Amino acid sequence: MRCFNTSRFSLELGKKTYIMGILNVTPDSFSDGGEFFDKNDAIKQAERMVSEGADIIDIGAVSTRPFADEVSPEEEWQRLRNVIPEIRKRFDIPLSVDTFNPSTAKLCLDEGVDIINDVSGVFSSEMAETIKKSGCGWIMMHGGVALRKAEEEVQFQNGIINDINEFFSDCLKKTADYGISSEFICLDPGFGFSKNEEQNTKLLKSFGELSADGSALLCALSRKRFIGALTGEKDKTMLDSGTLAANITACLNGADIIRVHNVAIHKNALKLIDALR
Repeated sequence: MRCFNTSRFSLELGKKTYIMGILNVTPDSFSDGGEFFDKNDAIKQAERMVSEGADIIDIGAVSTRPFADEVSPEEEWQRLRNVIPEIRKRFDIPLSVDTFNPSTAKLCLDEGVDIINDVSGVFSSEMAETIKKSGCGWIMMHGGVALRKAEEEVQFQNGIINDINEFFSDCLKKTADYGISSEFICLDPGFGFSKNEEQNTKLLKSFGELSADGSALLCALSRKRFIGALTGEKDKTMLDSGTLAANITACLNGADIIRVHNVAIHKNALKLIDALR
């Protein structure tokens, strides 16, 4: 039986697609910057997503859109410190934090967070030590903020799918060397990170060729710019229908978890997808 584990939760994979609801406590995220920057607004949004069927809440305090302003770990923690405990005491579901700072990760884990959604795109021994000591789940993403390159500059020497699969294999080898079981690892191909429109489209069309080697596979493409390019929709707040279609494609090709802004429209659709799977 395949599972994605944390110290407190075990998510059985293969029978159900899990919904990770996005909660950005930022002033400048691409899709919803500023909407939930206020603590009370953030808590209400978490409550709404849980009521709509979210299985995981992923909290982010730093915008990862291209060329976003850098935020110090201290400022990142200030944005998270009042929100995490309030959400933790309200809901008994896995909480994730979207961060690439090991110091922030440790503070969040001390407050009851279960998963670190690491968007760095690189393997960090410091983060690995933090993950190992806590027993939390670790999402590792291809591409990532570490590259900080304009999308048109990025090349994939062996083809995008081969490069991502090589990255996945390398992640699993390095985490195993640290004594972290693959059941505690979730792999993310990194839609929109260091990839242009053509590469993102190729990745979605070839999603079934990704190899997570038994670990969980995350699809995080909600409201990405390439979806707007494919659908012709310019209003970023109107990208949810395109997101749903893209996520259905990914789920039918092996995605275990989808990371979304709009939980409600995905919940019923996934009931049908899971029945077909």
